[in-house]
Amino acid sequence: MHPVILHIDHVTVVVRDVAKAKAFFSLLGFVEEKSVIISGPTFARYMAVEGIEAEHVTLVSKEAHPRFEIQLLRYIQPQHLAEANVQDLAKLGYNHICFAVTDLEAEVGRLTSQGVTLRTDVLDFHARKLVFLSGPEGITVELAEWHPCSSSAIDSP
Repeated sequence: MHPVILHIDHVTVVVRDVAKAKAFFSLLGFVEEKSVIISGPTFARYMAVEGIEAEHVTLVSKEAHPRFEIQLLRYIQPQHLAEANVQDLAKLGYNHICFAVTDLEAEVGRLTSQGVTLRTDVLDFHARKLVFLSGPEGITVELAEWHPCSSSAIDSP
């Protein structure tokens, strides 16, 4: 029997300002579970980052089943590398992360009232309503609400 991928476990975002990133993700329902400093030869080999020393913060969504984490990394050593094209969704590589929500319009209203910037208007596409947000360090975060009549729709919590 071959291994089976069960679900996404976590996404890691490198940030300069941990407090600002935690505040953004807390608006999406994530809470801090732990914060540690990672360093030393084991982490340097694993991450392929010589001389690594970084704050590693684990945020957990209490509503997501199965468990899902956002991990924040703030490099102390070496200095982080700027990503000039982070907001350009035409670049190669990582594009965005999308979270399913039960009421997109309510979420958009709540998040924008807290200062979150929308990158787009709401789009209706593939049996769901979608919107892009500006996340920490300019990353793109998307919200999706499946139409209730869709056979692919998620179950409401």
